[in-house]
Amino acid sequence: MYRVIGSGNSRARRVIWMLEELGLPYAHVPAPPRSDDVIALSPAGKVPVLIADNVPITDSTAILTFLADRHGHLTHPAGTIDRARQDSLTQFLLDDFDSALWMAARHGFVLPEALRQSAIQDSLKCELGRSQKVLMQRMGDGPFLMGAAMTVPDIILTHCGDWAEAACFPITEPGLGDYLARMRARPAYRRAQAV
Repeated sequence: MYRVIGSGNSRARRVIWMLEELGLPYAHVPAPPRSDDVIALSPAGKVPVLIADNVPITDSTAILTFLADRHGHLTHPAGTIDRARQDSLTQFLLDDFDSALWMAARHGFVLPEALRQSAIQDSLKCELGRSQKVLMQRMGDGPFLMGAAMTVPDIILTHCGDWAEAACFPITEPGLGDYLARMRARPAYRRAQAV
């Protein structure tokens, strides 16, 4: 059984959702970042941490990719053109969505108050709006980002959409709003939200 360490309102939710989609058993340990339990497994103190075969794996995207590859679901096979496209989309989401939201969080409450730059929020909202337009051009024809099959980037984007809305970053593209509503209706997503 897998063990997921990290608070439910962190990127650990991505991992929990993936495990729910895969129908795999897991235990959730809701430890906060930089707690002693987390630092013992991840020297940087970051969550989530997945314990697989008694080995800690860190970074939510690495964990999602590991689980998808290991269980042969929610991914395209390594070495294929579809996998290259999937990885490209994953990197785009991390670079353009996740990083903007993380920078906003850092300047909103993570950094010591003397180091926070509140004016950065407006430029980050502008960048996220621009990124949404680019994303709409990259989306496939199916209900998921890459078309007919759900993949790792769908979990990352939906989590970023949730994070954006919680941080009052507007979702400006109607197609993205529709996509997020479809993803949030998934039973596995709802189960992960309840954890």
